[in-house]
Amino acid sequence: MTEVWTSKALEEFSRFRNGKSIKPGTTGAYPVYGSNGLIGSADEFMYKAAIILGRVGAYCGSVELSEGKFWASDNTIVVEAIPDEADLWFLYYLLKDANLNQHAGGAAQPLLTQSRLKPLQFSIPPLSKQRQIASILRIYDNLIENNTRRIEILEEMARRLYEEWFVHFRFPGHEEVNFKESELGEIPEGWEASSLESFGTILTGKTPSKKNPELFGSDIPFIKLPDMHGQIFIIETAEGLSREGEESQRKKTVPANSICVSCIGTGGIVVITSEPSQTNQQINTIVPARSDLREFLYFSALSLRDDINNYGATGATMTNLSRGKFASLKVIAPGEKALSSYSKLTAPMFDQILNLQRANRNLRAQRDLLLPKLVSGEIDVSDIPMPDDKEVEAA
Repeated sequence: MTEVWTSKALEEFSRFRNGKSIKPGTTGAYPVYGSNGLIGSADEFMYKAAIILGRVGAYCGSVELSEGKFWASDNTIVVEAIPDEADLWFLYYLLKDANLNQHAGGAAQPLLTQSRLKPLQFSIPPLSKQRQIASILRIYDNLIENNTRRIEILEEMARRLYEEWFVHFRFPGHEEVNFKESELGEIPEGWEASSLESFGTILTGKTPSKKNPELFGSDIPFIKLPDMHGQIFIIETAEGLSREGEESQRKKTVPANSICVSCIGTGGIVVITSEPSQTNQQINTIVPARSDLREFLYFSALSLRDDINNYGATGATMTNLSRGKFASLKVIAPGEKALSSYSKLTAPMFDQILNLQRANRNLRAQRDLLLPKLVSGEIDVSDIPMPDDKEVEAA
C-alpha cells in the first residue's frame, strides 16, 4: 500500500533557533558554523544534531548539518527536527532542495528570517519513508566523504615527502652530499636556486570580450579564481569557452598537468589542469618542460604563497603580481635524480587524486539528480532494495 504524503508547514515538523556571535579567536573541541559552513572551533557548544542555515549575505540559504555538538554564529539560523515528525537527514535533504535563498528579503543584501521560513509548505512522507529516502542519499554523501578523506591523505603523503626531501634535505643519499650557500640558504651541491620560468613556460590568462557571447560555451574550461578554491585538480569550471573563443586567443591555451597560480586578488592558490584549458588574467600558469615536474612544481608553487602576496603588494588592498615578477620568483631546483625519484613515488598518488575527484563529481551528479525526485515523492522507494556503497560507486 502506498504511504500518504502530507502537506505541512515547516514549523510543524521542525524547531527554529538563532545563532549567536562568539568571541573572535576562540578555539576548542566544538565546530563553529557560519553562513558559509565551518569557520572555526570553540570550547563550548550551543546545539547538537541540527541543521545550520545561512541567514544573510552571499551565503544566504546555505544548508549544513551537524550530527554532533556545535556552535552557530549570528549569521545563521539553526533548525532542529521534531522527534516523531521528521528525520534529521531527510529534513537536511529537503531544505537542500528547497532553494531557500528565493525566500529571502532584505534591501541591501539577502536576509532569511524565521518568520519567512516557518510557514513554508512541504509535502512529506511518514517517518519510516523519510528515513529510507535519507539513507539512499546518505550512501552518496558517505562515498563522497570517504573519497575526500582519501584525497587528503594522498596529498598529505606527497606533501610530507616533498618537505622531507626538498625542505629538510633528507632525500635518499643525503648523508654523502655536501652543502653550499645560495640565495635561498644552504642547499645541496649540484642543486640550484632557480626562477620559476626555468622549469617551463609561464603564461598569463586573458578573458575574451564579453561583448561577443559566441566566444563562451562548453568546449574548453575557462578557469577563474572561484574555481580554484579547495581543489587540487581542476575538473569543473563555472564558465567555459567555445572553440571560437579558444581560437580568439589560441596562445593562452595551456595543456593538462599545467600549474595554475592565482596572482591577483587572493594570491598563491594553486591547482593543476586536468585537460587543455584557459584562464583569466588573475592567474599565471607554469607549463612544465617535463612531465616529471608536475608534483614538485605543485608543492613549490604552494610554498610561494607568502612571497606572492608580499611581492605582489602594491599599496592597495589586494595582491597584483605581474607575469614577470611571478616568473622571476626563486625556488630550489633539485638534482635530476631526486626529481625523477620524487615523481616516480608521487605521480601515482596524484593520478589517484584525479580519479577520486572525478568519481566525486559523478557521485554528486547522481545524488543531485535523485535528490529532488526522492524528496518530492516522484520516485517511490517502497519497492526499491537498499543499494550498498559498492553498487553506488560502480554506477
